[in-house]
Amino acid sequence: MDSSAFQIYKKIRDNISGVFRGDTFSIDLLLFGFLSNGHILLEDLPGTGKTTLSKALAMSVKTDFKRVQFTPDLLPSDITGVNIYDSKEKAFRIQKGPVFTNILLADEINRTTSRTQSALLEAMEEKQVTIDGEIYALPDDFFVVATLNPAELQGTYPLPESQIDRFALRYSLGYLSKKDELSLLEMKNPSNPLEFLRPCADRSDLDIIKKASSEVHAEEDIKDYIVEIVRRTRTYKGVLTGASPRASIALLKLAKVMAISENSDFIIPEYILRLAPYVLNHRIILDQYIENSRSVQEEIIAAILKETPLPR
Repeated sequence: MDSSAFQIYKKIRDNISGVFRGDTFSIDLLLFGFLSNGHILLEDLPGTGKTTLSKALAMSVKTDFKRVQFTPDLLPSDITGVNIYDSKEKAFRIQKGPVFTNILLADEINRTTSRTQSALLEAMEEKQVTIDGEIYALPDDFFVVATLNPAELQGTYPLPESQIDRFALRYSLGYLSKKDELSLLEMKNPSNPLEFLRPCADRSDLDIIKKASSEVHAEEDIKDYIVEIVRRTRTYKGVLTGASPRASIALLKLAKVMAISENSDFIIPEYILRLAPYVLNHRIILDQYIENSRSVQEEIIAAILKETPLPR
């Protein structure tokens, strides 16, 4: 494999890690999603670095970035845009919303109503939005990073299953270790760590990575392994609804980018084992007789991965 894709990937990751204090794999997961055209759901408490991580990605790859703070009074048109009447031109013109960007940070997405949350559905799935019957295309690399407050916090609304399934993976950053928090205090401007961040890659660099990832080889037994894991979530005891075929597609795409990050041109089972918990944890709905908690979902996923035979 041409090592240039790996070198570019490493350069972007190192650039982000210069301002983001936390687990390096958290940066990897974000890049896996971004480079495989899969949206990311970050579930965590405020102040854990979600916004910093998202902005660092946009600034590192020199692309357009917008942020929407979701609130209970936010309307769908506040996200997608609206037609407004221009009195000078005596005609309506489109005023595009923040969804018209490359990277969109949907901050605290579960602070708003389901009606407004659903405004992102078409954009995330079809890379387009419809305003007053007119279809407007979004960039091919349109990417959503949505932050999700824990359900225990007041003023949150559940995400519809149809929307949550459109996220390639979900994970949490967690609080910093003591060592990382101390290093944060030693930065020149800890309240604005992005002040000195500069781009390190452009669109042509991203195209090199994406082309290389599309050429990563996946053996038939690896594909069978992915599908078997996902199918078992649908029949496991205590599960009301398992993962959809979107999970299989996401696992394969993410694993291909992970191979690039390891300077490899083929997928190994370890990539699937490491990624599967993040791809499946938001797609499993437990039945009413099972305690519907994150820990129970994680236990079920761990059991499925343990029981599914590895490819020979």
